[in-house]
Amino acid sequence: MLSLLSIVGVFLFLCILLFFGAVYTESCKAEYPPGMACSAELRSLQRILSFMSVLGRTLEKFSISTEISIVHLLERLFNEKSEDDPELFTKDLKFEGVPVRVYQPREPSAGQRKGVLFFHGGGFVQGNLDVYDKLCRKISKRAGVVLVSVGYRLAPEHLYPAAFQDCLKASIHFLRTALDFGVNPSSIITCGDSAGGTLTAAVSQALVTRKDIPRPLAQVMIYPVLQMVDFNLPSYQQNRGVPPLLRERILFYILTYILGGDLSASRDVQNGSHVPPDVRKKFSKWLSVDHIPEEVVGYMRCAGYTPHTMAAFDKNLYQKLKQVFEPSCSPLMAEDAVLHLLPKSYILTCEFDVLRDEGILYKKRLEDNGVSVTWHHIKDGFHGVMSLYDQWVCESGIQAMDSIVGFIKDA
Repeated sequence: MLSLLSIVGVFLFLCILLFFGAVYTESCKAEYPPGMACSAELRSLQRILSFMSVLGRTLEKFSISTEISIVHLLERLFNEKSEDDPELFTKDLKFEGVPVRVYQPREPSAGQRKGVLFFHGGGFVQGNLDVYDKLCRKISKRAGVVLVSVGYRLAPEHLYPAAFQDCLKASIHFLRTALDFGVNPSSIITCGDSAGGTLTAAVSQALVTRKDIPRPLAQVMIYPVLQMVDFNLPSYQQNRGVPPLLRERILFYILTYILGGDLSASRDVQNGSHVPPDVRKKFSKWLSVDHIPEEVVGYMRCAGYTPHTMAAFDKNLYQKLKQVFEPSCSPLMAEDAVLHLLPKSYILTCEFDVLRDEGILYKKRLEDNGVSVTWHHIKDGFHGVMSLYDQWVCESGIQAMDSIVGFIKDA
């Protein structure tokens, strides 16, 4: 007869086996299209992300922790503010109660510098000042700007519109006090990646209608989230399994940001049940595949892209999620009267990114409203590629950084 110790051992072995089986299954969801940059390194990263995801969900089932808490813990453990930089002054402050980190070049300037307001990515649920410290230092030094990195509140503890409100408050404060930092108030650029790109676009729209402060000089949106209406654009179909931002992951982030973690509606939202008929008609002209250049999406049609018909409208789901149609959530849906006031813009998109097409569609809307747009499309790029400019031998990440710094310097 087996001893109690043997039974426990077998049980633990089976649990470990099931756990790593779940990790393997999770990592197998990922797809790596031919021609994508750094696919080997991305496979390794995806295995780590899969492990974290399964671990978080497992601990959540036992009410021990959550997936997001695990991510936050690892961010604190493996990211910290860099040591003193001989080229930069850095200081942690609060702008209207919002934590910020200010980066100022030590080298004397002949006149007032440009300023950059930077909003980090992380799907509105992760990321912080330390995670983006290295990237912000690089932009400040290479572009010679005073950069303010904004540590906005995160979901699920702080739901929409907390992140937007924090970024807007910090931006207004910086525009009003720019001279205290040696910055020309009329030469401030908003900038952000991924969810930070959403906040960049939303803050820029909010600021251009104000009369009491200078308008931003320009806006820089790096693979931004610009709409929460249609999750079946060609890029969502083509890249639904491409890491690190799978389509199911973007739905996780958005529903956590809006609802605080109720993911039961993921499938219905993916199919468009949250979009009422009048909204579908109004936004169809702005979300049309016809506005996406043939060289970007043309081969997708040959590969089996099929236009998607939204599922039956669910009024109860709409009531839960109607905030996603506000411009501060979906900047692509702003009215022309606001868009035509926006400053010159920079948009970076990546071929292998679910968010590719909304960046291109926003470019079209801005240009239709007379806004000058610099578009940099990375043909072998994936979501997050710029953050890896110096971690992997990834030429596309270096090119992205060079392009963004060049735009900021020339703006």
